[in-house]
Amino acid sequence: MTYILKQIFQFIHLLNSDKGHKSIALGISCGFILGMTPSLSLQSILIFICLFLFRIQIGAALLASFFFTFIAWALDPLFHYVGTQILEMEALKPFFTYLYNKPILPLTRFYNSIVMGSGVVSFLLSPIVYFVSVGLVKKYRKTIVQRFQGTKFWKAVKLSAVYKWYTKYESIYG
Repeated sequence: MTYILKQIFQFIHLLNSDKGHKSIALGISCGFILGMTPSLSLQSILIFICLFLFRIQIGAALLASFFFTFIAWALDPLFHYVGTQILEMEALKPFFTYLYNKPILPLTRFYNSIVMGSGVVSFLLSPIVYFVSVGLVKKYRKTIVQRFQGTKFWKAVKLSAVYKWYTKYESIYG
């Protein structure tokens, strides 16, 4: 539980910083895919590899994954329906047989209707989640952060010795 709280606080700190909004939105989009697809599959491992190789906010991805997991649980009947429709298409059955006979591809568990449906839906909706996240992060920074920084409380905090020590610490140790 403390790990989740730590991720939430780091995410709020990240939202309030001037770091790139696109990397935060990419993290949320990857977290959407991780949260919607069942864990411990090859596609989840590939998303984690992308998180570590590219400039994507891992904290945003893990936090988004945590929250989207609860939504995915409610959407399992939809995922089952979509996956069943795809897996039962006569035109794709030779292709799925070919994939199933390959050495690593069955580890994706594509033959499961919920895995197939959630994978297709999450990969199709992830660009929409990305663009919505970019807009929400920009709007958050423009309205809430600027409004908070204009309050008397924030001005008093910035004048305190603790805040000056903290900014010095952050500049030295990052």
